[in-house]
Amino acid sequence: MGRWVLMVTVLLLLVGCSMNEKAVALPNDLPDFVQENDFTSIDWNKKAVEFGERGIIGNEDKSGVIGSNMPSLNTQKWMWHLWGIEEGRDTKLTIVGYHKDSKTVYPILVDGWTIGLGGPVNGADAHTPSSVKIPKPGEWAVLLYTNGSYFDTLIYDINE
Repeated sequence: MGRWVLMVTVLLLLVGCSMNEKAVALPNDLPDFVQENDFTSIDWNKKAVEFGERGIIGNEDKSGVIGSNMPSLNTQKWMWHLWGIEEGRDTKLTIVGYHKDSKTVYPILVDGWTIGLGGPVNGADAHTPSSVKIPKPGEWAVLLYTNGSYFDTLIYDINE
């Protein structure tokens, strides 16, 4: 009987814990190609790092930003850089912010979810300037999609 009570107690604890897990909050206007499992598979230990001569912060030889080295909750300019993009000027970049603690998805571009990419600069195959606004402090995953396909994730701590 004792073993049965222990198993039921463990099961209730597991069910209770999983019911307290908050689901990812997806906004209604989020592009269709962005999926909930994109957020549940984030590696929060893979922090963006500084690389190159221009102070780009991101994932070397994949994606990075000039301007994110002074993260702020105020509107600021960020210059996105992507490597491994062959289309360059014909590519649309969708940028999705995900706040770790609240499990909430936000557009961090001031003008929506998607922006066009320009050609090569600073050694990257494509780039684009943008205005971003981070809505709240904390740990952020910035998911990048090119022409509707997942491209990369940048992890930033933004607390000012």
